[in-house]
Amino acid sequence: MAVDLAELLSPAHTVLLTQECQNGVIGTPSSLPVLAEVARESGMIANVARLAAGARAAGVGVLHAVAARRPDGRGSSTNALLFLGTDKAPVTQLLGTPAVEVLDEIGQQPSDLVSVRLHGVSPIAGTDVDALLTNLGAKTVVIVGVSSNVAIPAAVFDSVNLGYQVVVARDAIAGVPTEYTDLVLRNSLSLCATIVGTDDVLAAWKKTSAD
Repeated sequence: MAVDLAELLSPAHTVLLTQECQNGVIGTPSSLPVLAEVARESGMIANVARLAAGARAAGVGVLHAVAARRPDGRGSSTNALLFLGTDKAPVTQLLGTPAVEVLDEIGQQPSDLVSVRLHGVSPIAGTDVDALLTNLGAKTVVIVGVSSNVAIPAAVFDSVNLGYQVVVARDAIAGVPTEYTDLVLRNSLSLCATIVGTDDVLAAWKKTSAD
């Protein structure tokens, strides 16, 4: 089925959601250094930066979802191996530290919104993201960031369940191993989201602006 990207991605009803594009996850040092390396080498970070800049220029809302924890750990999840592993990492996503700040290459402008979660693996379930998207007038959510293993699928499925149209920029997400991203895009995410490239999204925003 043909999709009118210009209409689907109209700045009037689209928000760019970046997932854990923060120093302590995809920067240096990272609590997940292998993922950080893949994010950089694959071009994911550069593409997220391009999308964020393009979104702001087109009047598209930008919402950064970051993961954090309190120094005492209260409220943080402990019910999965992922949490237990990151808790032992030398880099911890502590509130108020550079680890939970958006990567400089992507930037955080005054017009951007930020959602901080202390629990879970999804940037949406149990957070304020849905309310923020609603208040921004979102009908379409463009999802980018990490990881294609866990949080990106969770964000896609949660967004679909909440009634949003979802677009995933395939070259602006990353996971481990690298080839897994292609597999999850083809076999899972494509069933629920429109999968396009960064250039496709930017072209749609430029077309709308030109019109």
